[in-house]
Amino acid sequence: MNNINLDNVDLEQLVLQENILSAVGLTSTHLQIGIKGDPSLRETAMDRCRYESEIDRLFNSVEPVFEDLLINRGLFRLFIGFNNNEIRTTSIFDPLREEIHDAASFVSTEYIDRHFPQIPYTEKTRVMRKLYDALIKSELYKFLPLHLQNLTTKRHENWEPMKESEVRKVLMTLKVLRNIPEYYLRNFSISTVQSVVRLQFNCDGTQIVHAKDFDTFIKENLP
Repeated sequence: MNNINLDNVDLEQLVLQENILSAVGLTSTHLQIGIKGDPSLRETAMDRCRYESEIDRLFNSVEPVFEDLLINRGLFRLFIGFNNNEIRTTSIFDPLREEIHDAASFVSTEYIDRHFPQIPYTEKTRVMRKLYDALIKSELYKFLPLHLQNLTTKRHENWEPMKESEVRKVLMTLKVLRNIPEYYLRNFSISTVQSVVRLQFNCDGTQIVHAKDFDTFIKENLP
C-alpha cells in the first residue's frame, strides 16, 4: 500500500491496526492478545518440568519489594526472568536506559535504597505527564509525520497510568501463574505507563494483557 495515497486519518488508523502494542496508543482499552512462539517448544512443553529457581525460593520476600518499586519508587517498567533470576528495571529518573539486576540483591533493603529513590505514585504520574508534554512541545516532535503527531497528542490528552490497585493485583497473581504444573510462567513484564502486562509461558506462548482486563484473563486461563 502506498502511503502517498492515504490521508492522515487513514494513516492513523493503519498505524493502530498494524501495532500490537506501541508508544502511540492502543486500539482498545480491553487488550488481550496471544502470540504463538516456536512450535517445537509448544510440542515439548509437557516434557520440560519446572525447576525451582532462586527467584522462586525468594519470591515471598521479593514480591513486596516489586510492589514497593512500582508504587513508591521511580520504576515504571519491571521485567522478571523467573528461570534466570534476571530483573530489568526502567526508572522515571532515567527513562532512556534499562538496568539489569540479580534477583537475590532485592532482599537487601540497603540495595533497594541505593538504587531506587522514593517518589510518591501521584508525583511520578505528574512527572510522566510533564515529560510527554515537554516532548510534544520540543523541536524533536517536528520530526514526526503529522499522523504520528496526531496519535501521540490524542494519547497524551487521554493518558492515565495503571492504578495502584491493579499493580498489586497483578503481582499477587504471579506465584500462582508460576506454579501451573505444565504451562508455567517463564518471564513477566509490567508497564505502569502503558497499563499492560506481558506474560511468557513454558509453551513459549506470550500473552499481552491490559491491566483493566487482567481479572478476565485470569478467570479464563487459570485451571
